[in-house]
Amino acid sequence: MPAKYPSYLTLLETGELEERVREFKKRLQSCNLCPHECGANRAGGEVGICKSALLVDISSVCDHRGEEPPISGTRGSGTIFFCHCNLRCVFCQNYQISQTGEAIEKTRTPEQLADDMLFLQNSLHVHNINLVSPTHYVAQIVEAIFIAAQKGLKLPIVYNTNAYENLDTIKMLDGIIDIYLPDLKYADNAIAKKYSKAPKYVEKSRAAIKEMYRQVGDLQLDDEGIAIKGVLVRHLVLPHDLAGSENSLRWLANEVSKTISVAIMSQYHPCYKANKIPELCRRITGNEYHKVVELAEALGFENGFIQGMPSWRNYLPDFSSEGHPFED
Repeated sequence: MPAKYPSYLTLLETGELEERVREFKKRLQSCNLCPHECGANRAGGEVGICKSALLVDISSVCDHRGEEPPISGTRGSGTIFFCHCNLRCVFCQNYQISQTGEAIEKTRTPEQLADDMLFLQNSLHVHNINLVSPTHYVAQIVEAIFIAAQKGLKLPIVYNTNAYENLDTIKMLDGIIDIYLPDLKYADNAIAKKYSKAPKYVEKSRAAIKEMYRQVGDLQLDDEGIAIKGVLVRHLVLPHDLAGSENSLRWLANEVSKTISVAIMSQYHPCYKANKIPELCRRITGNEYHKVVELAEALGFENGFIQGMPSWRNYLPDFSSEGHPFED
């Protein structure tokens, strides 16, 4: 473990963290943070393809206990659910905040976002700061980390992303992010474009995951089994193999590592627009799921997590109700 941990504390001391803040803020003037590179002047209040401008819309700040065991641990993961998204997934289970914006609860400046991080650490005593759908707000998030670190933030930062990332953005997060939690959604660009409006998803996500792994490597746990550093890749199994599971897992095993942690997820549920799309309007079958689990085992992955088939019941949030989105 480095002398200063988490590593952003070292960047704070050297002045590098403040320099990254300046670099990220410049990129908001003609936004190129994500692969859409829409060029919106978000610093001047323009709204990008992500439907976001300068201030940060969030829905919930909570102690989330439904992540993988090393992330949630015994005290929960200090989760900030950001609104809007750079994807348009027709089956998104978080559609209330990612797509429709109906559950926006708070609009935050970086200073207020820093206070949220400190509340999670000092009042809820969580294991980490878990940033859900952070890509389009990464500039504001880095500024918030800079502010919070000066006020005593010392928890690992989890970057919980759909992996539709620009490589340059991920490179600028080196030394700031401790744990990367990327999805590996698709293995076919045509399918990614059809269901998520994400051109070149395959190339962008794979390059991002390779860089994440270069930065932080395999998942590292403390003496209590809580993650402190590393990458954990999530793969959601879709009906009719629309996710291209075999292609994605073979790439991950052959091009990244067989020791990387992988979560094979069975929780797909036809949310948002999926009920009206024939190929997406049902949950996956046991055979579809177990085929992917068996493949992961056959490929030699050494570290992983699986879900039970009824798991979808436990992972459907309700952001429209007051309180915790996973209250039940």
